[in-house]
Amino acid sequence: MTTLPAPSPASTPTALPHPLPAVAGARLLLIAIRRMGAHGLNDAHVAQTFIAAFGQGFRRPLVLARSFMAELAATATTTIAIAPCCCARMTWAEGALIDAVGNAERRPDTARLLLADLMAERRADAITASAAALSVAFADLGLPIGG
Repeated sequence: MTTLPAPSPASTPTALPHPLPAVAGARLLLIAIRRMGAHGLNDAHVAQTFIAAFGQGFRRPLVLARSFMAELAATATTTIAIAPCCCARMTWAEGALIDAVGNAERRPDTARLLLADLMAERRADAITASAAALSVAFADLGLPIGG
């Protein structure tokens, strides 16, 4: 019987280079990105999580998160790496998404560049506007994404 060599500790940081976000709003957005990326836009777990986090105002951030993810999927010209929900670290793509949404309202040029690089698409104005609306919705309900 042959055994496979143990994975090198150096391989993990390159695949998952970012720690989980420290801000609660960013962690909630990461859950939504991972669940919707893996299970579709109408994932019930995301809806339940948003209800628990936002209370009666859950619809606005949920619809905007769904819209953001749908637009991301429709306009991206490359694969976007998303880790499974149980991962204790983030991929570089997830880190870029969280940073872009967190910066979309205050620094739209930074968010536009991050999203354009992530999607391998030169024009990222529409998705930057979606990211800004999503960021504002989270902030209005007490869970800002940016730190």
